[in-house]
Amino acid sequence: MVSLNNPEASALVSTYRSLVPAGARRRIVRRVPGTLRTSVKRSLASADAVRSAVVVRALGGNRKAGRHTSDLPVRVVRVAGRHLRAVEVPGATAWAARARNLHILVSLLEEAGIDHFCVRGTGSPVPCVAVPERWRADVEDLLQVACAHNPGYLGAGPQGQVRPGTAPAAWRALRGQRVLRMTWVVCDPTGNLVFGPEYGCDIEFWAERDGQLTAPRPNKVVTEIPVDAGRCWAEQNRFSPVPAVYSTGHTRTLPEFAAALPDDHLFPIDVVYTWVDDSDPAWRASRDAARGRLTGAPDGSLHEQAANDARYTSRDELRYSLRSIHQYAPWVRNIFLVTAGQVPSWLNTDFPGLRVVDHREIFSDPGALPTFNSHAIESQLHHIPDLAEHFLYLNDDVFFGRPVQPGQFFHANGLTKFFQSKALIPSGRASNGDLPVNAAGKNSRGLIAQQFGTVISQKMKHTPHALRRSVLAEIEQVYAKAHRVTQHSRFRSPNDVPIASSLHHYYAYQSARATVGDIRYVYIDLADDLAQRRLDNLLARRNFDTFCMNDTVTAADPAAQSRMVAAFLDAYLPVPSPFETSSGIAAPRRPAAPAEHQHLAELGYAAT
Repeated sequence: MVSLNNPEASALVSTYRSLVPAGARRRIVRRVPGTLRTSVKRSLASADAVRSAVVVRALGGNRKAGRHTSDLPVRVVRVAGRHLRAVEVPGATAWAARARNLHILVSLLEEAGIDHFCVRGTGSPVPCVAVPERWRADVEDLLQVACAHNPGYLGAGPQGQVRPGTAPAAWRALRGQRVLRMTWVVCDPTGNLVFGPEYGCDIEFWAERDGQLTAPRPNKVVTEIPVDAGRCWAEQNRFSPVPAVYSTGHTRTLPEFAAALPDDHLFPIDVVYTWVDDSDPAWRASRDAARGRLTGAPDGSLHEQAANDARYTSRDELRYSLRSIHQYAPWVRNIFLVTAGQVPSWLNTDFPGLRVVDHREIFSDPGALPTFNSHAIESQLHHIPDLAEHFLYLNDDVFFGRPVQPGQFFHANGLTKFFQSKALIPSGRASNGDLPVNAAGKNSRGLIAQQFGTVISQKMKHTPHALRRSVLAEIEQVYAKAHRVTQHSRFRSPNDVPIASSLHHYYAYQSARATVGDIRYVYIDLADDLAQRRLDNLLARRNFDTFCMNDTVTAADPAAQSRMVAAFLDAYLPVPSPFETSSGIAAPRRPAAPAEHQHLAELGYAAT
């Protein structure tokens, strides 16, 4: 259902954008007042909501699934402008929706005795199951019956028309297609998260000729096998990744598809957060005392952005950033939360793979503590005990916006990727008058120029930073003086070096251990007048890999800004993660012995 509070989500508004050229829209924007444009958008959204309500009623609306095998409710949702029935699943996630579709399909084929095997290397994150062409009629009959008990949909791919899986006409219309996509749509109880065909499972029908089975499309492993080729068993998470603490059972495949591929990321990847609770009276007293001692010194003046309250403001972003990992990055191994002895009250520290790390555990010189300088803290991250060689460093205002893959941050051979911003580092040497971020960038430029003879000019995007522990340790040795100065700066200073967020990337690049990457990302300045509109756009489209919501100055109306952020995050990431004590999600247990067909009860799903 369309939310009238977010006109950007209206299908009619989207249609307007698709029909009216961008140049014409810009001319309209220049001529029509913003208030009038907003009013028109709300009218379109209202009309769209009425249209949706009519369709929902026609399809049965919200109701319990009377004849469905699952006792989960079935509701009508909209996917790419179409109204489809979806199973409403508390705790729904992108990875679990995809794993559920694979699990349902292979379970049905196995129970029916239909020959099949899972396929890898198609170039798509969508899981794929191959079936010999001679079994096609049996597959069609089986899935029509299954969809009558659990509403599923059929299509020819992510962009193809979606048809009810119960309709014989739909199967007849697609009989010429040798690759089909089956989807059992899932949504969360709020309806803000809907997982449609892009989270489905492909079926490939392999043709049989001269004793060989031939694939209908390329893959990176094998496209032709003997009809009597042996099958083997492999974990389903080989074909549809899930977090390591969960299991989705085993499935049949070929030995070639069970083997590791050159572009598989076989090394563990961890996540590190730095976090502070600015509402903690003891922490504030310590910060204010340190700031007072510094500003009382003859040369101890601070830039206004080095220690202002906006730099430390917490709006519970960490809770939602963790939700984004649980939702969209199931391949993360461990999460380390680096704090000044603080632990969020809602954090489930007993959940496997989550650990809180005190500054005192990682600072090589305890005399540098307490510190209120993120650059200083970042300089010590590689000292975290048991941290993987490859890890992502995130601030708590950075979020994953849709499913991401390890390859977006690391090459399979271990090289890291970094993401340059269009924003430039100002020319000249660092000075007390520089913004702290500019001074740090200038210092990084000086070190790189001295070491490698090249002059860097670009800042980095506010995204997760892909880092290597060994590179950070090497930087500590190579740039010992700058590293030591940064560690001992209690607040951001003109002498800081941005070790984790900039220097690492350029140093690794110059030493052939990193490459320039590309990621779809958006930065939203919460102090900007257009912040609400940009958040609405992001919520409606969910078309960025990562996003950052940041403010470097204190808001004119902090309460209103906090309400705006809270409403957006609740809508964008409504599903609690197992890292929250209030989520009601118990830590999963590994099965004693893997079953050939294990239901997804551990994931909160009921499989057919």
